Amino acid sequence: MRRKRQSLPEETCIEVLERGTSGVLALNDPEQGVPYQVPVNYGYRDGRLTFHGATVGHKVELLKADPRASFTVIDQDQIVPEQYTSWFRSVVCTGRLRLLTDPDERMDELMFMAERFWPDHEEHARAEIAGAFDHTAVLALDIETMSGKEAAELARRRRAGELLGRAPRLPL
Repeated sequence: MRRKRQSLPEETCIEVLERGTSGVLALNDPEQGVPYQVPVNYGYRDGRLTFHGATVGHKVELLKADPRASFTVIDQDQIVPEQYTSWFRSVVCTGRLRLLTDPDERMDELMFMAERFWPDHEEHARAEIAGAFDHTAVLALDIETMSGKEAAELARRRRAGELLGRAPRLPL
């Protein structure tokens, strides 16, 4: 990264991934000659991103042909017109995407996502998942690289908060 001072530390990247709810998954599409990108909801835990979707389709076919993938989360993008800039924060992850096949692992990941998006409704989530389980793909991206960047102003504020020994209050 050219502007190292704007680079996010790993723990901040993880906070962004834990806070976010959607991002853009990119896969290699050699037939089109460009990356195939699709916005998706996700869950993050233990160095892994989890997605769900249909068991058939373009995304699944591309994954089978080439599991390399990247995923981008935009945590913030506040336009500051009077400064001709934006106060942004984002994280990009790369790794190998795989289709989970073990039923217990698939159920665990689906329940994790259900709890993430609608906490304290386990019974309802299990019933919903059971009805769609056979035709729901669960994909996992094991993160190999992760980098984050934020606007210079946000980086300055974060560093100032660290110097004062407290967590900075960043504009969102």
